[in-house]
Amino acid sequence: MAYIDSNTNKFEDFKGVWVFAEQREGKIMPVVYELLGEARKIADKLNEKVAAVLLGNNVDRLTEDLIKHGADKVYIAEDENLESFTTDGYSKVISNLISEYKPEIVLIGATHIGRDLAPRIAAKSGTGLTADCTNLEIDDEDGKLLMTRPAFGGNIMATIICPNHRPQMSTVRPGVMKKAEKDDTRTGEVIKYEPNIKEEDIRTQIINVIKKAKNDVAIEDADIIVTGGRGLGNKEGFELLEKFAKKIGGVVGASRAAVDNGWIDHSHQVGQTGTTVRPKLYIACGVSGAIQHVTGMKDSDFIVAINKNKDAPIFKVADIGIVGDLYNIVPKIIEKLDKMDEIEKKAMA
Repeated sequence: MAYIDSNTNKFEDFKGVWVFAEQREGKIMPVVYELLGEARKIADKLNEKVAAVLLGNNVDRLTEDLIKHGADKVYIAEDENLESFTTDGYSKVISNLISEYKPEIVLIGATHIGRDLAPRIAAKSGTGLTADCTNLEIDDEDGKLLMTRPAFGGNIMATIICPNHRPQMSTVRPGVMKKAEKDDTRTGEVIKYEPNIKEEDIRTQIINVIKKAKNDVAIEDADIIVTGGRGLGNKEGFELLEKFAKKIGGVVGASRAAVDNGWIDHSHQVGQTGTTVRPKLYIACGVSGAIQHVTGMKDSDFIVAINKNKDAPIFKVADIGIVGDLYNIVPKIIEKLDKMDEIEKKAMA
């Protein structure tokens, strides 16, 4: 176990901001680019470097992409035993890296893998972990990392610090941070790390990977989202929204109320207890605008709200608000779009 003893390691020994560069089948997960963007801002404020930690097998081709998205260094550990994620294998290698190189801050995406991995690393490193954060800042007075996350079912936002241990660790909810811009002129250092991982170090064995076919684009990656809320009145309302979303090249989202009523699967849920999104266009249909929902979509580039209640809170965050019955308004929008398509087809004929 790579346990860091606070008595023998001084805080000034810990330098840099690390990002776990989660990859699956040789593809960097979208949340990594969000973490790199946030790490870059934090590191610049602390006058430190950003490092990405990349584990896998035959993934060295990904290092350049990480550097161009903001990493100054990439620690890469490659081994056949790291080809597929295992909690034992990944936590051992990363905690050993932390013990040797002593980062001040470690950021991990709150994905299925990240939520499994981060607590194990924190325990092995003898430090704390703030999970599922939606905001990160540096305290101007003492330079500590201020980690903010929803608490008490999303009714309050709690800001947490880790004053007595290092590194300061956080998992960050996908979709809440702005992705780092790619800069093809950036250069950085690649540090190859010998993982020293053996088959017997891993208590689980992956026999087979079965993928579930999905027709929809994940809502966190969508540019356009059409979301339905309690105002739909029934699950059949989502058939209309599906038609609308397909027409404008988007995907369907849902409020917690709609999911709790069993009208649509939880994978569509937007909000603090669902998925945080930042699409270019967000259309809220029959969504009242509870704070838990708004927190998960307020950073959308452009927000349109359709609701019969002119006093609905959703209108406070909307760029355009339409007061009326969505079952009258949405079909008219679809009809108008159909007519525009016909005109375009005739013009091209």
